[in-house]
Amino acid sequence: MDQHHSINYLEIPVKDIIATKAFFTQVFAWQFQDYGPQYSCFLRVGIDGGFYQSDSQFTLAKGSPLIVLYSQDLSATEAKIIQSGGQITKAIFSFPGGRRFHFTDINGNEYGVWSE
Repeated sequence: MDQHHSINYLEIPVKDIIATKAFFTQVFAWQFQDYGPQYSCFLRVGIDGGFYQSDSQFTLAKGSPLIVLYSQDLSATEAKIIQSGGQITKAIFSFPGGRRFHFTDINGNEYGVWSE
């Protein structure tokens, strides 16, 4: 059952659906359900959502919220991101409660990854 007034779904703009799915599968082992050539849902990743075809991209510099993913091994995740065509935009740093870094995916969208 969905929780009343909770964040329930997230839609992310991407330039290339197929390449985006490959990137998130290689780095984070995500699975997808396609709904036509311009939309794909990501499944069982902590929140429901999907990627939709768009020329838009989001970054913190543009005032976008930061989507933060969790990793048990920051260094291994960072290496997979680089190997899969992503770019590190902010190196690993400490904050109260853990460490994190920021990266852009192959579309130029900015995310964070954190760990204890």
